[in-house]
Amino acid sequence: MAKRVIVIGSGIIGASIAYHLAKAGAEVTVIEAGEPGGVATRASWAWINASWGNPEPYFRLRIRSIEHWHKMQSEIPGLAINWCGGLIWDLPPEQLDAYAAERAQWGQPLRKVSRGEIHAIEPSLTTVPEFGYFAPGEGMLEPLATAEVLLDAAKALGAEVLAETPVKWLAEEHGRVVGVMTDVGVIHADETVVAAGAGTAQLLDSVGITLKMSSPAGLLSHSKPAPKLLNGLVMSPGLHIRQTAEGRIVAGTDFAGADPEGDAEALAADLQAKVEAMVQGAEGLGLDFFTIGFRPTPEDGFSAIGRPHKKTGVYLVVTHSGVTLAAALGQFAAQELLTGTRDPLLATFSPDRPSLT
Repeated sequence: MAKRVIVIGSGIIGASIAYHLAKAGAEVTVIEAGEPGGVATRASWAWINASWGNPEPYFRLRIRSIEHWHKMQSEIPGLAINWCGGLIWDLPPEQLDAYAAERAQWGQPLRKVSRGEIHAIEPSLTTVPEFGYFAPGEGMLEPLATAEVLLDAAKALGAEVLAETPVKWLAEEHGRVVGVMTDVGVIHADETVVAAGAGTAQLLDSVGITLKMSSPAGLLSHSKPAPKLLNGLVMSPGLHIRQTAEGRIVAGTDFAGADPEGDAEALAADLQAKVEAMVQGAEGLGLDFFTIGFRPTPEDGFSAIGRPHKKTGVYLVVTHSGVTLAAALGQFAAQELLTGTRDPLLATFSPDRPSLT
Protein backbone atom coordinates (compact mmCIF):
# COMPACT_ATOMS: atom_id res chain seq x y z
CA MET A 1 0.00 0.00 0.00
CA ALA A 2 1.37 3.43 -0.96
CA LYS A 3 2.54 5.64 1.88
CA ARG A 4 0.40 8.75 2.28
CA VAL A 5 2.53 11.88 2.60
CA ILE A 6 1.48 15.49 3.13
CA VAL A 7 3.92 18.18 1.98
CA ILE A 8 3.24 21.56 3.59
CA GLY A 9 4.48 24.26 1.23
CA SER A 10 4.53 24.47 -2.55
CA GLY A 11 7.63 26.57 -3.09
CA ILE A 12 10.54 25.13 -5.03
CA ILE A 13 11.58 22.89 -2.11
CA GLY A 14 8.09 21.52 -1.45
CA ALA A 15 7.46 21.08 -5.16
CA SER A 16 10.66 19.09 -5.60
CA ILE A 17 9.85 16.88 -2.61
CA ALA A 18 6.35 16.26 -3.95
CA TYR A 19 7.71 15.33 -7.38
CA HIS A 20 10.28 12.89 -6.00
CA LEU A 21 7.77 11.30 -3.63
CA ALA A 22 5.17 10.86 -6.36
CA LYS A 23 7.79 9.48 -8.73
CA ALA A 24 8.70 6.89 -6.07
CA GLY A 25 5.07 5.81 -5.71
CA ALA A 26 3.86 7.72 -2.66
CA GLU A 27 0.34 9.11 -2.35
CA VAL A 28 1.14 12.83 -2.11
CA THR A 29 -0.93 15.83 -1.04
CA VAL A 30 0.70 19.26 -1.26
CA ILE A 31 -0.94 21.86 0.97
CA GLU A 32 -0.30 25.56 0.33
CA ALA A 33 -1.66 28.49 2.33
CA GLY A 34 -1.74 30.76 -0.70
CA GLU A 35 -1.19 30.34 -4.41
CA PRO A 36 0.92 27.46 -5.77
CA GLY A 37 4.59 28.37 -5.79
CA GLY A 38 4.83 29.57 -2.20
CA VAL A 39 6.19 32.87 -0.92
CA ALA A 40 10.00 32.85 -0.64
CA THR A 41 10.44 31.17 -4.03
CA ARG A 42 8.78 34.07 -5.84
CA ALA A 43 11.31 36.53 -4.42
CA SER A 44 14.46 34.51 -5.06
CA TRP A 45 17.39 35.74 -7.14
CA ALA A 46 17.47 32.16 -8.46
CA TRP A 47 21.18 31.42 -8.73
CA ILE A 48 22.10 27.70 -8.89
CA ASN A 49 25.59 27.64 -7.51
CA ALA A 50 28.31 25.94 -5.52
CA SER A 51 30.68 28.90 -5.45
CA TRP A 52 29.15 30.31 -2.31
CA GLY A 53 28.58 28.92 1.14
CA ASN A 54 31.19 27.44 3.42
CA PRO A 55 32.01 25.00 5.01
CA GLU A 56 32.88 22.07 2.78
CA PRO A 57 29.85 19.88 3.66
CA TYR A 58 27.56 22.65 2.41
CA PHE A 59 29.61 22.89 -0.78
CA ARG A 60 29.29 19.13 -1.31
CA LEU A 61 25.54 19.36 -0.88
CA ARG A 62 25.36 22.10 -3.49
CA ILE A 63 27.49 20.16 -5.98
CA ARG A 64 25.23 17.11 -5.62
CA SER A 65 22.18 19.26 -6.20
CA ILE A 66 23.64 20.82 -9.35
CA GLU A 67 24.20 17.31 -10.68
CA HIS A 68 20.63 16.36 -9.84
CA TRP A 69 19.20 19.48 -11.50
CA HIS A 70 20.76 18.24 -14.74
CA LYS A 71 19.12 14.84 -14.27
CA MET A 72 15.73 16.41 -13.55
CA GLN A 73 16.05 18.67 -16.57
CA SER A 74 16.49 15.61 -18.77
CA GLU A 75 13.40 13.86 -17.36
CA ILE A 76 10.86 16.68 -16.87
CA PRO A 77 9.54 18.41 -19.99
CA GLY A 78 9.42 22.18 -19.63
CA LEU A 79 12.01 22.40 -16.84
CA ALA A 80 14.10 25.31 -18.15
CA ILE A 81 17.50 26.01 -16.60
CA ASN A 82 20.02 28.38 -18.16
CA TRP A 83 23.50 26.99 -17.44
CA CYS A 84 25.05 30.33 -18.25
CA GLY A 85 27.85 30.45 -15.70
CA GLY A 86 28.62 33.36 -13.42
CA LEU A 87 31.22 36.11 -13.09
CA ILE A 88 32.45 36.75 -9.55
CA TRP A 89 34.49 39.64 -8.16
CA ASP A 90 32.56 40.64 -5.06
CA LEU A 91 35.50 40.13 -2.70
CA PRO A 92 38.78 42.06 -2.32
CA PRO A 93 41.43 40.66 -4.73
CA GLU A 94 43.44 38.68 -2.15
CA GLN A 95 40.31 37.17 -0.62
CA LEU A 96 38.98 36.37 -4.07
CA ASP A 97 42.16 34.47 -4.97
CA ALA A 98 42.08 32.56 -1.67
CA TYR A 99 38.43 31.76 -2.17
CA ALA A 100 39.08 30.41 -5.68
CA ALA A 101 42.04 28.36 -4.42
CA GLU A 102 39.84 26.76 -1.75
CA ARG A 103 37.21 25.86 -4.34
CA ALA A 104 39.88 24.34 -6.60
CA GLN A 105 41.05 22.18 -3.67
CA TRP A 106 37.48 20.97 -3.25
CA GLY A 107 37.17 20.07 -6.92
CA GLN A 108 35.41 23.11 -8.38
CA PRO A 109 37.97 25.02 -10.42
CA LEU A 110 36.93 28.60 -11.06
CA ARG A 111 38.51 30.14 -14.14
CA LYS A 112 40.48 33.32 -13.51
CA VAL A 113 39.53 35.89 -16.13
CA SER A 114 41.19 39.17 -17.09
CA ARG A 115 39.41 42.45 -17.75
CA GLY A 116 39.35 41.67 -21.45
CA GLU A 117 37.93 38.21 -20.86
CA ILE A 118 35.23 39.66 -18.61
CA HIS A 119 34.24 42.03 -21.39
CA ALA A 120 34.17 39.10 -23.82
CA ILE A 121 31.77 37.21 -21.53
CA GLU A 122 29.63 40.26 -20.72
CA PRO A 123 30.16 42.94 -23.40
CA SER A 124 27.52 45.27 -21.95
CA LEU A 125 29.26 45.86 -18.62
CA THR A 126 30.63 49.39 -18.37
CA THR A 127 32.90 48.91 -15.34
CA VAL A 128 34.90 45.76 -14.65
CA PRO A 129 37.92 44.97 -12.44
CA GLU A 130 41.43 43.92 -13.46
CA PHE A 131 40.40 40.29 -12.93
CA GLY A 132 37.61 38.13 -11.65
CA TYR A 133 36.59 34.48 -11.68
CA PHE A 134 34.15 32.65 -13.90
CA ALA A 135 32.11 29.70 -12.58
CA PRO A 136 31.19 27.81 -15.76
CA GLY A 137 28.99 25.11 -14.23
CA GLU A 138 26.44 27.36 -12.59
CA GLY A 139 23.12 28.62 -13.78
CA MET A 140 19.83 30.35 -13.17
CA LEU A 141 16.15 29.60 -13.50
CA GLU A 142 12.83 31.36 -13.17
CA PRO A 143 11.84 30.33 -9.64
CA LEU A 144 8.05 30.52 -9.72
CA ALA A 145 7.83 28.94 -13.17
CA THR A 146 10.14 26.14 -12.02
CA ALA A 147 8.05 25.42 -8.92
CA GLU A 148 4.95 25.29 -11.11
CA VAL A 149 6.60 22.87 -13.55
CA LEU A 150 7.61 20.59 -10.65
CA LEU A 151 4.10 20.70 -9.20
CA ASP A 152 2.62 19.84 -12.60
CA ALA A 153 5.06 16.94 -12.91
CA ALA A 154 4.02 15.71 -9.45
CA LYS A 155 0.33 16.02 -10.36
CA ALA A 156 0.94 14.04 -13.54
CA LEU A 157 2.19 11.26 -11.26
CA GLY A 158 -0.93 11.42 -9.10
CA ALA A 159 -0.14 14.09 -6.51
CA GLU A 160 -2.88 16.45 -5.33
CA VAL A 161 -2.25 20.15 -4.72
CA LEU A 162 -4.54 22.02 -2.32
CA ALA A 163 -3.99 25.77 -2.70
CA GLU A 164 -5.47 28.50 -0.49
CA THR A 165 -5.54 25.98 2.35
CA PRO A 166 -3.74 27.31 5.44
CA VAL A 167 -2.48 24.74 7.92
CA LYS A 168 -3.48 25.78 11.45
CA TRP A 169 -1.31 23.25 13.27
CA LEU A 170 0.14 19.78 13.00
CA ALA A 171 -2.34 17.11 14.11
CA GLU A 172 -1.07 14.69 16.74
CA GLU A 173 -2.34 11.44 18.20
CA HIS A 174 -0.59 9.45 20.93
CA GLY A 175 2.64 11.38 20.46
CA ARG A 176 2.79 10.94 16.68
CA VAL A 177 2.08 13.52 13.99
CA VAL A 178 -0.78 12.14 11.89
CA GLY A 179 -1.44 15.02 9.51
CA VAL A 180 -2.55 18.64 9.58
CA MET A 181 -5.47 20.68 10.88
CA THR A 182 -7.11 22.96 8.29
CA ASP A 183 -10.35 24.92 8.09
CA VAL A 184 -12.06 21.78 6.80
CA GLY A 185 -10.70 19.61 9.59
CA VAL A 186 -7.83 17.16 9.89
CA ILE A 187 -6.21 15.79 6.76
CA HIS A 188 -4.49 12.56 7.71
CA ALA A 189 -1.21 11.13 6.44
CA ASP A 190 1.42 8.55 7.35
CA GLU A 191 4.11 11.22 7.10
CA THR A 192 3.97 15.01 7.15
CA VAL A 193 6.74 17.06 5.55
CA VAL A 194 7.09 20.64 6.76
CA ALA A 195 8.58 22.68 3.92
CA ALA A 196 6.73 25.84 4.83
CA GLY A 197 9.60 28.32 4.71
CA ALA A 198 9.26 31.10 7.25
CA GLY A 199 6.23 29.35 8.79
CA THR A 200 8.15 26.19 9.62
CA ALA A 201 9.09 27.02 13.21
CA GLN A 202 5.53 27.92 14.20
CA LEU A 203 4.13 24.68 12.79
CA LEU A 204 6.77 22.62 14.57
CA ASP A 205 6.08 24.47 17.81
CA SER A 206 2.48 23.26 17.64
CA VAL A 207 3.75 19.77 18.52
CA GLY A 208 6.48 20.87 20.94
CA ILE A 209 9.45 20.91 18.55
CA THR A 210 11.83 23.86 18.79
CA LEU A 211 13.68 25.02 15.71
CA LYS A 212 15.69 28.22 15.98
CA MET A 213 15.50 30.10 12.71
CA SER A 214 15.12 33.57 11.28
CA SER A 215 13.55 35.04 8.17
CA PRO A 216 15.59 38.10 7.16
CA ALA A 217 14.12 40.32 4.49
CA GLY A 218 15.74 40.64 1.11
CA LEU A 219 14.76 43.18 -1.54
CA LEU A 220 15.32 42.70 -5.26
CA SER A 221 14.68 45.32 -7.93
CA HIS A 222 13.17 44.28 -11.26
CA SER A 223 13.67 46.54 -14.28
CA LYS A 224 11.26 46.95 -17.13
CA PRO A 225 11.83 44.33 -19.86
CA ALA A 226 14.72 44.98 -22.23
CA PRO A 227 16.42 43.23 -25.15
CA LYS A 228 19.19 40.86 -24.12
CA LEU A 229 21.89 42.80 -22.30
CA LEU A 230 23.41 40.12 -20.03
CA ASN A 231 24.54 36.61 -20.88
CA GLY A 232 24.73 35.24 -17.35
CA LEU A 233 25.09 36.06 -13.67
CA VAL A 234 27.29 38.90 -12.42
CA MET A 235 28.40 39.12 -8.78
CA SER A 236 30.13 42.46 -8.22
CA PRO A 237 30.69 44.33 -4.93
CA GLY A 238 27.35 45.58 -3.67
CA LEU A 239 25.44 44.59 -6.82
CA HIS A 240 24.44 41.15 -8.09
CA ILE A 241 22.53 41.14 -11.37
CA ARG A 242 20.98 38.74 -13.84
CA GLN A 243 18.50 39.10 -16.70
CA THR A 244 15.34 37.01 -16.65
CA ALA A 245 13.85 35.09 -19.56
CA GLU A 246 11.38 37.93 -20.12
CA GLY A 247 14.16 40.53 -20.20
CA ARG A 248 14.00 42.11 -16.73
CA ILE A 249 17.28 42.79 -14.95
CA VAL A 250 16.97 41.59 -11.36
CA ALA A 251 19.35 43.17 -8.88
CA GLY A 252 20.24 42.94 -5.21
CA THR A 253 23.11 44.10 -3.09
CA ASP A 254 24.01 40.39 -3.05
CA PHE A 255 22.31 37.20 -4.23
CA ALA A 256 20.07 37.16 -1.14
CA GLY A 257 18.72 40.65 -1.73
CA ALA A 258 19.14 43.74 0.41
CA ASP A 259 17.60 44.54 3.77
CA PRO A 260 15.10 47.31 2.91
CA GLU A 261 15.52 48.90 6.37
CA GLY A 262 12.19 50.67 6.20
CA ASP A 263 12.63 52.49 2.89
CA ALA A 264 12.08 49.83 0.25
CA GLU A 265 11.19 52.18 -2.60
CA ALA A 266 14.36 54.23 -2.16
CA LEU A 267 16.54 51.11 -2.03
CA ALA A 268 14.88 49.67 -5.15
CA ALA A 269 15.40 52.95 -7.01
CA ASP A 270 19.05 53.02 -5.94
CA LEU A 271 19.59 49.45 -7.15
CA GLN A 272 18.00 50.28 -10.50
CA ALA A 273 20.23 53.36 -10.84
CA LYS A 274 23.30 51.18 -10.23
CA VAL A 275 22.09 48.71 -12.85
CA GLU A 276 21.67 51.49 -15.41
CA ALA A 277 25.15 52.79 -14.64
CA MET A 278 26.73 49.34 -14.89
CA VAL A 279 24.99 47.90 -17.94
CA GLN A 280 25.33 49.64 -21.29
CA GLY A 281 21.94 49.71 -22.97
CA ALA A 282 20.03 49.84 -19.69
CA GLU A 283 20.16 53.64 -19.41
CA GLY A 284 16.69 55.00 -18.81
CA LEU A 285 15.23 51.51 -18.63
CA GLY A 286 13.48 52.23 -15.35
CA LEU A 287 12.28 50.23 -12.38
CA ASP A 288 9.17 48.15 -12.98
CA PHE A 289 8.68 46.70 -9.49
CA PHE A 290 10.54 45.30 -6.51
CA THR A 291 10.04 42.22 -4.36
CA ILE A 292 10.76 41.66 -0.70
CA GLY A 293 11.32 38.04 0.20
CA PHE A 294 11.68 36.60 3.69
CA ARG A 295 14.45 34.05 3.53
CA PRO A 296 13.81 31.04 5.80
CA THR A 297 17.17 30.42 7.46
CA PRO A 298 18.12 28.09 10.35
CA GLU A 299 19.89 30.10 13.02
CA ASP A 300 23.37 28.80 12.18
CA GLY A 301 22.86 29.55 8.48
CA PHE A 302 22.82 25.98 7.20
CA SER A 303 20.09 23.60 6.08
CA ALA A 304 17.99 21.60 8.52
CA ILE A 305 16.76 18.36 6.96
CA GLY A 306 15.30 15.26 8.53
CA ARG A 307 13.17 13.79 11.29
CA PRO A 308 13.25 15.56 14.67
CA HIS A 309 13.92 12.88 17.26
CA LYS A 310 11.28 14.25 19.62
CA LYS A 311 8.37 13.32 17.36
CA THR A 312 7.52 10.64 14.83
CA GLY A 313 5.50 11.16 11.67
CA VAL A 314 7.07 14.51 10.81
CA TYR A 315 9.97 15.48 8.57
CA LEU A 316 11.29 18.99 7.99
CA VAL A 317 13.25 20.75 5.30
CA VAL A 318 14.25 24.37 5.80
CA THR A 319 17.09 26.18 4.08
CA HIS A 320 17.91 29.56 2.60
CA SER A 321 19.60 28.11 -0.48
CA GLY A 322 16.33 26.76 -1.78
CA VAL A 323 16.89 27.22 -5.51
CA THR A 324 20.30 25.54 -5.52
CA LEU A 325 19.38 22.75 -3.12
CA ALA A 326 15.81 21.93 -4.14
CA ALA A 327 16.78 19.18 -6.57
CA ALA A 328 18.90 17.17 -4.13
CA LEU A 329 16.75 17.82 -1.07
CA GLY A 330 13.68 16.56 -2.89
CA GLN A 331 15.48 13.36 -3.73
CA PHE A 332 16.98 12.95 -0.25
CA ALA A 333 13.69 13.58 1.55
CA ALA A 334 11.77 11.11 -0.61
CA GLN A 335 14.45 8.47 -0.12
CA GLU A 336 14.54 8.86 3.65
CA LEU A 337 10.76 8.99 4.03
CA LEU A 338 10.06 5.95 1.88
CA THR A 339 13.08 3.70 2.51
CA GLY A 340 14.53 4.97 5.78
CA THR A 341 17.89 5.56 4.10
CA ARG A 342 19.55 8.87 4.91
CA ASP A 343 22.08 10.16 2.43
CA PRO A 344 25.56 10.55 4.01
CA LEU A 345 25.75 14.15 2.77
CA LEU A 346 23.04 15.05 5.31
CA ALA A 347 25.17 14.00 8.30
CA THR A 348 25.85 17.57 9.44
CA PHE A 349 22.37 18.92 8.67
CA SER A 350 20.25 17.27 11.34
CA PRO A 351 17.39 19.42 12.67
CA ASP A 352 18.37 18.24 16.17
CA ARG A 353 21.83 19.78 16.17
CA PRO A 354 22.47 21.88 19.33
CA SER A 355 22.66 25.20 17.49
CA LEU A 356 19.00 24.91 16.42
CA THR A 357 17.23 23.42 19.44
